[in-house]
Amino acid sequence: MAHLSRRALAGSALTFAALLAGCSVEDSSTPDGGTAGDAADGAGEGTVSLDHAFGRTEIPASVEVVTTVAWANHEVPLALGVVPAGMAAANFGDDDGNGMLPWVEAALDELGATAPVLFDESDGIDIEGVADTAPDVILAAYSGLTQEDYDTLTEIAPTIPFPDVAWGTAWRDMITANAAGMGMAEQGEALIAELEEQIEEAVAQHPSLAGRSVMFLTHVDTTDLSTVNFYTAHDTRTMFFEDLGMKIAQSVQDASAETDAFSSSVSAEQADVFDDVEIIVTYGDAELVAALEGDPLLSQMPAVKNGAVVHLPGDSPLGTAANPTPLAIPYILEEYLAELDRAANASA
Repeated sequence: MAHLSRRALAGSALTFAALLAGCSVEDSSTPDGGTAGDAADGAGEGTVSLDHAFGRTEIPASVEVVTTVAWANHEVPLALGVVPAGMAAANFGDDDGNGMLPWVEAALDELGATAPVLFDESDGIDIEGVADTAPDVILAAYSGLTQEDYDTLTEIAPTIPFPDVAWGTAWRDMITANAAGMGMAEQGEALIAELEEQIEEAVAQHPSLAGRSVMFLTHVDTTDLSTVNFYTAHDTRTMFFEDLGMKIAQSVQDASAETDAFSSSVSAEQADVFDDVEIIVTYGDAELVAALEGDPLLSQMPAVKNGAVVHLPGDSPLGTAANPTPLAIPYILEEYLAELDRAANASA
């Protein structure tokens, strides 16, 4: 599987959204002892102001140490050639138990860097660990920070939380906000353009996915199938379907209009509301699929009846594939598309 190569992110900057006001600044350390400002290829002096769910963060004009918390935020600096001082350990899909997903290890190898401090976030943000890294900025654009988390982190350093909804930051917005917080706005926009090109090229090889109606079930408890739990249209896994040429099922969109949450549920007796779903994606194994097929209600869902269920193993990196992040997208996209393609052909 190919992964994102380290390269100069040159070219014209795209329009930078209303998130950013002010100029870029020098940033965090690179493995050769320089600064992220060096990696930024001439970032200008000044301050950065970012509006977000908890207000506004002002980034100082001299950022040398970047620390990240929550899922995957570290992938933005790594993709831009900057090694964070500390980052969250992977707690899902970590196949070798070292706290890092393979694309993160690959990026560190390419940068010639050792692993940063890894925070154990199984019981929440490791505030003490974050403070010990003495950051100039804390990146958490994709996260579920509470107001209390944010207030505590800002006592350590300026913090970039999610723009609008907890765990609802699309991958482009995660890159935009985190890159801006590092003073690397133009490099972030170039990274987005590069990933969009890679996605477009990969999706073109799977025309059977075009326009397919899809939904993502949350972790299914095979011992209790009385409820259908699913990710709403506000969740990044569901949003990603549209990048892949598919469409979020209208039934999911309708249910999502009633909530701002990233997940929702209906009783199994109402499962026929999802009759417009051609493909189901979920976490689990073949036993989970067998349980769905053996259930008198859920087995009537067209996607289940047709065998158009993609089950992603939660104990392997592929299990994280559906949640798009800067380094994971190019590393594992083709494998994910192949699974979706199989389901699309089953539903034909």
